[in-house]
Parts: sequence; structure tokens; C-alpha cells
Amino acid sequence: MLGLAVGLLCAATASRAEPFAPFRDELFAYPQPVASLDDGRRLDVPYSEERDIDRRDEIPERRVRRAYVELRGLGAASERTLRTPDGLLRFATLGASRGGSTVLVFVHGRNGDRRLGLNDWSFGGNFNRLKNLLVRAGGTYVTVDGGRLDDADAGRVGLLLRELRREHPASTLILACASMGGQICWSLATSNAAPPIDAMVLLGTDSAPERFRALRSSRPEPMPVLIAHGTRDKVYAFDRQLAAYRSVRAAQPTYPIRFVGFEDGNHGTPIRMVDWRDTLNWIAGAVRPPGSP
Repeated sequence: MLGLAVGLLCAATASRAEPFAPFRDELFAYPQPVASLDDGRRLDVPYSEERDIDRRDEIPERRVRRAYVELRGLGAASERTLRTPDGLLRFATLGASRGGSTVLVFVHGRNGDRRLGLNDWSFGGNFNRLKNLLVRAGGTYVTVDGGRLDDADAGRVGLLLRELRREHPASTLILACASMGGQICWSLATSNAAPPIDAMVLLGTDSAPERFRALRSSRPEPMPVLIAHGTRDKVYAFDRQLAAYRSVRAAQPTYPIRFVGFEDGNHGTPIRMVDWRDTLNWIAGAVRPPGSP
């Protein structure tokens, strides 16, 4: 009986520690060898176009091989609109309609729309894995039209986040932004009237020390942030993003920030290569529960 009790306790502890169960980790986990620095706060991940695009995709950069996609159990996304003072906002949702455990909102980059984050077959199947992880854990996945990614669009997305909080009051609300969509993330995170974001994921976006200073001054509680960036990014320089991460670590060593660098990766690499299970479980462990000291 004692052995059974210990086994159940260990299983329960593991479940609490990692709310997102394994799903095709053998295909999507970070390729080895990964260098772990700063007590796991910084990861240096090897990237190879020959392995991670040519061997992974059936049509390079357009359609991943079938083994990377699981459509069963997902269902179709619900197309929705939100009326705002600045016009209609179009978005799509998948998973729990109310009371989701985790809600992740994805914002595309320049010249994109909500359909980017719904595509199961692009970016190596990584959006499909993200959908499966969230739906299987009782969560909700949301993709939104970011428009021109300006302040007005940020305001519309902010209203959506507040609406999602009403629909999912006890959820962990994560805002994930890609490329120029990072302007939406930073505009909302540093606003004096910031919407209720619990964590932020930045995929090939532009960060800077002053933005993190504004973030820390606008929010009484630390907000977990994960930055993922390729070392060969020609749109937003890798060194600038790494400097932003280091500035936060220097100013506040315990701040919940993580930096994932893809060695030899380019601008789109983080969208393809970020390990969403690792990311979601890190956020789950970093988000401060309500009422905690």
C-alpha cells in the first residue's frame, strides 16, 4: 500500500509539474546537443536547414510530411468576430469555448492574417502540434487578424484579450507574437491599461532593454517572457535580442525570462522550431498563482 501511495504521489507531482503531456516529442523536441546556460534560462539549440526543412518537409517550406500532423480530435476552428470602437476584429478559436485551462493567442507578422496560425502543414507542422497540446490539455487556441500591427490593431487585440478573460476567468492567458507582430505584444504588455496577459512568447520579434524596463514598471508582478530567435536573423538582429535578455538578467536575476537561440537559424526559424510543449510547461511553472506572495 505504501509503495502504491508513493507511486500515486509521484505521478500526481509529475502531472502538476508538467500539465502538458508528451505529444510527438520525438519529432518536435529540440535537436541535440542543446547547450543549457543560466540554470536553464538560456538554451542554445542547433538548427540545420538540411535536417529541419529538407528532410522534414514534403514540399520545402510549404508542406510538412504527414507524420508531423495529427488532425484527429481537433475539429474545425470557429470563425468569430468582435465588434470594437475601431471596427470588427476577426479571429478563430479551437478547443474549449469557455473555462479553458490555458488560452494562447497567436499574432502573425507583416502581411499575414489569422490563417497563418491555423495552417497545420506549414512551418514543419509546429502549429498543428501547438493545437494538439492545448486541446488535449483542455485549453484554447486563438489566432487573430493583426491588420497593420499598429496601435489601433493593438487596441483591438487588447479588447479581445479582455473578452477571452471573461470567457476563461481562471485560465493562464498567453500572448504569442511572431516577427513584426511583436509590436502588438509590446504595445499591450507595456500599456498603462495593460490587458490581463499572464505570459508572453516572442518568436523572431524585436526586443530591447528599454521595452523590458517599461514592462517591469507597468506591471506590479513579473510576467514570464520567452524569446526565441535565430542567430542569422536579418530582420531583427540576434545580438540585440540577446542583449535585451541579458539586461533583464542583470537588473533582476530572478525575473522569469527565457531565451532560446537557434544556431544558424533565420527569421522564420523560431516559428518552425520552438518546442511548444517545453515552452508551455515552462510558462506553467513560471506563472505566479493568484494570491501567492
